[in-house]
Amino acid sequence: MLNMLEKYIGRFLILTPEELAVLTKVMEVRSYDKKVRLIELGETEEYLHFISKGLLRKYFYKGSQEIITQLAREGELICSSVSFFSGQPSTYVVETIEQSILLSLHKKELENLYTQYPKMETLGRLLITDLFLQKEYWELDKTRYDTKERFVRFVLENTDLFRRVPQKYLASYLNIKPETFSRLKHHLSKRIAETSTAN
Repeated sequence: MLNMLEKYIGRFLILTPEELAVLTKVMEVRSYDKKVRLIELGETEEYLHFISKGLLRKYFYKGSQEIITQLAREGELICSSVSFFSGQPSTYVVETIEQSILLSLHKKELENLYTQYPKMETLGRLLITDLFLQKEYWELDKTRYDTKERFVRFVLENTDLFRRVPQKYLASYLNIKPETFSRLKHHLSKRIAETSTAN
């Protein structure tokens, strides 16, 4: 669990064993069954979550329709980020898809770390930048690629998520109509079967 966290942080900067110990000491290990909401609409997000095990989604409502903006798995962060950093009520729901184990950092603990350790403030800035870039890439892909391209790119880059995430969630995340998603998935399965037969 901690090795995974250290590896993730290592993408941004290297913490000493002492600094890592200080960080992990204030993180809470939290376990959830599947389909549990960590935050509801209108609540204020108090935690930043690192996923040790499991799979989660973040979504908002457009009318009665759920619009998924993030699918997060082991080794990734998730939270209602606008609410977490602004202190405003959340317009998103964060929910588990699978049974999940999280390392959760409370906002007050994060602010204490910023005050005591300048390196932690640097880490926080880098993490915020990464979350922002992920959102930008997601929005760009939605407009830059057509439906089929989005589907194919996702399958090639996220084979495990394609297997683990329910089809209706994937269709929402990729902004593809469920019936179109089913058709593309059928064509993909057919091509794989044909390739296997040919070999």
